[in-house]
Order: sequence, then C-alpha cells, then structure tokens
Amino acid sequence: MKAGVKVDGKKRVLLIGTGLIGGSIALAIRKETEAVVIGYDINNEQAEKAKQLSVIDKVATNFRKEAECAELIILASPVEETIKIMRKLATYQLKENVLITDVGSTKRNIMNLANELWNGDITFIGGHPMAGSHKTGVESAKAHLLENAFYVLTPQPCTSYEKIEELKDLLKGTKANFLVLDAAEHDYIVGVVSHFPHIIASGLVTHVKKHANRNPFINILAAGGFRDITRIASSSPRMWKDIVLQNRDNLLDLLDDWIMEIRNIQSIIQTGNEHLIAGFFEEAKIYRDALPVRSKGAIPAYHDLYVDVIDQTGAIARITGLIAEQEIDITNLNIIEAREGLLGVLRVSFQTEADLSNARKILEQNGYKTY
Repeated sequence: MKAGVKVDGKKRVLLIGTGLIGGSIALAIRKETEAVVIGYDINNEQAEKAKQLSVIDKVATNFRKEAECAELIILASPVEETIKIMRKLATYQLKENVLITDVGSTKRNIMNLANELWNGDITFIGGHPMAGSHKTGVESAKAHLLENAFYVLTPQPCTSYEKIEELKDLLKGTKANFLVLDAAEHDYIVGVVSHFPHIIASGLVTHVKKHANRNPFINILAAGGFRDITRIASSSPRMWKDIVLQNRDNLLDLLDDWIMEIRNIQSIIQTGNEHLIAGFFEEAKIYRDALPVRSKGAIPAYHDLYVDVIDQTGAIARITGLIAEQEIDITNLNIIEAREGLLGVLRVSFQTEADLSNARKILEQNGYKTY
C-alpha cells in the first residue's frame, strides 16, 4: 500500500469509464464535494470529450499512477470490463484508505471477485445507480440524472458502517436514495423487475418478427402501443449480453416460473370462462395500478408528451423551438402519424416529469393540444 498526494487538499477521484452514468456521477461529485476527478476510458476520445465538457478535471495519462494515488475509484464500465479492471487494480499498490465502487447492474460475481482479490484489505462497495436515459454517452451526462433514484450499495461483510457512510457522503451530490442490500438479494430483485422484463420484451419483438414474415400488415399495425411496450428491447445488445451472463442462474429460474405462468394463462383461456379470464386481467390491473407513479425504479421511466400538429413545413421546428426557449431538454422525438393536410401526432420524450409538465404548459399556452 502507498500514500497518495492530494491536489490542493482535495480528494482524488479516479473515474474509469466516462459514459452517461460515470459522467453523471462525476458531475454530481464535483458539484457537491471538494474533489478532483480524473477520467480514464479505453476510448481516449471519450475521455477527452468528458474533459472538454467539464465533466472531469483531467484525463488520466498514467493509469497506474492515478489508481495508486486515488482515494475513490469508480468503475463505470460494463460488467465484463469491470472484472478485467479489478484484476489489474489488484496488482497495484493502492492507498490503504482507498474506496472502490462500481455501477454494474449485477453484483454477486463482482463482490465475490472483490473478496477474492482483496479479502477485506481494500474496501470495495458494490454500487448500482438505478437510473439512466434514452440517450447514451458523456454528452448526455447530468448532475441530476440520479436524483431521487434508488442507488443500491452492496458492501462486503467486513465493511464498516463508517466506510459505507463515507461513500454515501462522497456521492451525496447525486441526491439519490441509497439502499444497502446483500449482493445475492440485489441480483434476484433486479432480475425480477429489470433483467427479466428486458428478456420478455426482446422475446415479444422476436415473436412478432416471425409472424411479420408471413403477413406484411403486421409491421404496419405493430406501430404505436406495441412499440411502446417493447421500447426496452432497443437497449444495447452488448450490455444485455453481459447482464444475462452475470445473472444467468436467477434468470433461468425466472424463465421456468414464467413458462408455468404462461401455461396457467393458457389454461384460463382454454376454459372459455369469462369470469376467470376477466379475473386474470383484473388481478394484473390492480397490482399495476397500485405501483408508485412518480418513483424511479430499476427501469428508466418514459416521460412522453403527445402533441397534435398540422403537417406543414416548419411545424415541428416551432414546437421544439418553444420548448428550447424554456431550456427544457428533449431526449427523443418521434412522429407517430403524419398525413398530408391532416393532423399528425408528435411524441416528445423528456428526462423528467417536471420537464414534461413545463413543456406541456408552454405548448398549451401557444395553442397546441397535448395529451
């Protein structure tokens, strides 16, 4: 172990991975904490962009030196890459008081490796900030991205309460809701509410694609609601490959359970009993309607505003211009329907419910119908 040198008395933070989540955490730390954030990315252009956007203070030119001088190391890379970096860090002379954390959405394998590599000599606290965006890359990073979102911490059994509180304090700028869980418990929970739904969404898309090969009208009619309920199937294939491999046991158990559930649904429909069929939908509706409306969960929420717009040159530009004048960030635009000379529907997506509300207000004040 070695002692590092602080910069102007400020804590040294090494951010490994300067993408959306890592960049947002860096901005939150710099906003609320006296720290110097040094960024490293296997894509050096990404790290340089983070520096240009003032997401980090400097780009790491000597990875080992920066790691050995850091007091906080944040691993903000895909899980498989994080594992490689952890093995590399284990060969370095890190500071005795260093804190290491990650942002991966699976925790058990990461924590098992941390115990194997450091056996409590170095404090490794797993982390999973449950927030994201429909955009990717450091240019979409925001200090408030994780605000009010759950941020799960999975400490080692030997980690002291004081170390956990120290990490929370360093991350206080995120304004997240911290939740301490066992790594295995975390992986089971996110498997149920996040990882498994992504598999089902991709499965639904594959299922419809198979039928679309038989009838071209399916692609036309699959727009609208079907696109909405399967949005998460558009997530990064590489990221979800890693997640499935890391949480495979839980997902296989959940798939077995789902197969039984599908068989149960099939048997209900086979009865032709209207009360049983209605009861199936009613039970699902009651549970779904009781879920918290404005809480941030494991899957990023979609804040969509639908605007009636006449199909004329410049119509969309006027709408986006009104929103931009209020400095409201639009995350996505999609024309749901556009027919010459008729009303079309524009779907505008926002990062937060507050952004949606403010955009709705300004558009309605200017005569637009929204819903």
